[in-house]
Amino acid sequence: MKTNSQNSGPLDGLKVLDLSRILAGPTCTQLFGDMGAEIIKIERPQKGDDTRFWGPPFLKDENGEDTNESAYYMCTNRNKNSVAVDLTKEEGQTIIKELASHCDILVENFKAGDLARYDLDYETLSKINPELIYCSITGFGMTGPYAKRPGYDFLIQGMGGIMSLTGKPDEQDGEPMKCGVGIADVMCGMYASVAILAALNARHTSGKGQHLDISLLDCQVAWLINQGAGYLVSGEVPPRRGNEHPTIVPYSTFPASDQSFIIAAGNDAQFARMCEVIGAKDLAENPKFQKNTDRVLNRNELIPLINEYTKKQTADHWLNEMEKAGVPCGPVNDLAQTFADPQIKHREMAITMPHRNNLDEGVTLIGNPLNFSDTPIQYKKAPPVRAEDTREILSKHLGLSEDKLNELEANGIIECLQNKN
Repeated sequence: MKTNSQNSGPLDGLKVLDLSRILAGPTCTQLFGDMGAEIIKIERPQKGDDTRFWGPPFLKDENGEDTNESAYYMCTNRNKNSVAVDLTKEEGQTIIKELASHCDILVENFKAGDLARYDLDYETLSKINPELIYCSITGFGMTGPYAKRPGYDFLIQGMGGIMSLTGKPDEQDGEPMKCGVGIADVMCGMYASVAILAALNARHTSGKGQHLDISLLDCQVAWLINQGAGYLVSGEVPPRRGNEHPTIVPYSTFPASDQSFIIAAGNDAQFARMCEVIGAKDLAENPKFQKNTDRVLNRNELIPLINEYTKKQTADHWLNEMEKAGVPCGPVNDLAQTFADPQIKHREMAITMPHRNNLDEGVTLIGNPLNFSDTPIQYKKAPPVRAEDTREILSKHLGLSEDKLNELEANGIIECLQNKN
């Protein structure tokens, strides 16, 4: 079970220097923070992570007024320490180098080559800390004709093929459609976390860190999965099928008398039981529909026939009856219904943490889906306000005195929460 206790997480003891912002990099580093790593998030003084301003909605204070903490920023910055340093200035670069010398991992998502301008690239920092695992997340990778281009989730979904598969079918005048969340960014963060953990394991043997080159476009192409493999095997560009599956039928939304619901009959036995539930045993006995391969070939005939049966009862009726019969099915929930679902509540997928801007109610966030039997996920620290931890971290890791911190802040090299108006 996830916990707020002080038990060690599976990555306890690791230190991560997080130079990333927006979504892909922060997704990666929040995972590490949830698993016990110490995350030092570097933000721009007076500005911070771009997503702090991506709202509304914003977290409310105790008076019900908007704060400067957006829900977007909140979604991927739990269990981190915010340290505001101007890395465009030489003294700021020195601070980053000194922090990197104490860290196991560095994650950044600047455009390819940008950090070399500040001597904060892998080649420079690996000389300071040969064991450093340095993960660069970019739109298109560190090499290739697009390397210098900025990358954004929407562009990557379009270029990487997923939008050509998402949306209403072509015959319904469907328009290509992006996913409703920044899935290219999120999946890139996931791949990056796997790569970093693999590099950590390799370091156990070699004693050396390495540079990881992870791109949004590469990751997007990788998770085309069966659709991508289908094209490479057949040479045929797959069409958009809306909610239907390319190689399983019936596997879609179906109309009930009140609303749509999902049937996902993944094999012939489930299809036969579905037909019995809806009172259409003749469909299961029809040679054109008995086998999944035949149902795929004859989907345009079969689906309208199933629709006529499912329209006769409510969605709840069909969901209850199909569950009894062992037919995979489910509702199409909005987010209110999702977070009210008893299974999701049981699995603690919404958590509330105390936040300095709203001590009465705190902030409610999406929980971590990973469950460890011995080293549970930790919810120790709400997403920090900008510069919340500058003094503590620079004093703890670099031994900077109060006088030195005050001097750096007066010169605009750092920002500290305590001195903000």
